[in-house]
Amino acid sequence: MTTYCLTVTCPSTRGIVAAIANYLADQGCNITDSSQFDDPETGKFFMRVSFVSETGAEPAGLEAGFAATAEAFGMDFAFHDETRKMKVVIMVSRFGHCLNDLLYRWRIGALPIDIVAVISNHME
Repeated sequence: MTTYCLTVTCPSTRGIVAAIANYLADQGCNITDSSQFDDPETGKFFMRVSFVSETGAEPAGLEAGFAATAEAFGMDFAFHDETRKMKVVIMVSRFGHCLNDLLYRWRIGALPIDIVAVISNHME
């Protein structure tokens, strides 16, 4: 089964998580990971949901069907196939410990990304 990801940004309000979970369940999807938070300063809600389709649903069909839910909450959203690695440029400053951590996580497969460049503003 392919793992997909749904990312959502919208104004914070009651019922968003339930609406997303219900939609995915109705489409035969099983949520495998979920992270969400509110930004009190902007009043925005952010969510990232990883899921597998147990019925063979494709991102294009899921996206089309999700439009009504998204409109009800004023969501900006995107479905992603997690098997496709995102191309990433890492920008670092002086200290290497953060870069080392990112490279280690990438190497062990914890970061499903394709690092295409590392850019620094220091020679060392």
